Amino acid sequence: MILNHGHHGCMRAYSEDLRKKIVKTVEQGMKKSEATRVFGVSLSSVKRYVRAAHERRSLRPKKRPGMRPKIDENGRRLLEADLEERPAATLSERREFLERVVRVTVSESTVSRLLKRLRWTRKKGRWALVSETSG
Repeated sequence: MILNHGHHGCMRAYSEDLRKKIVKTVEQGMKKSEATRVFGVSLSSVKRYVRAAHERRSLRPKKRPGMRPKIDENGRRLLEADLEERPAATLSERREFLERVVRVTVSESTVSRLLKRLRWTRKKGRWALVSETSG
């Protein structure tokens, strides 16, 4: 029963529930090395969970900080002002605008995702704010 696989970049934290089961089985006498095989986790994880439980620390996974946004609040405000001012500008032109004005280099995909998060959409060759009733 291997729950996590893949490279470090895409691994998810093991649930608190699984961590508690691991600790319980080790406390009931299962060897740590056997627990690694049964639960599909590393020996260092088993040791860490058992130690945390012994020290009465939480077994809850820690919140991991995500990547910092490439475009900050100021950049977003400038981008929205540009959208109002130049509704027909392309993604490529928006990207160049951010590079020139905000001094940040991003891909057109990043600009596209940001516009989507800001609720802007391209309709008939122009950018428009998505209305509350649609979408």
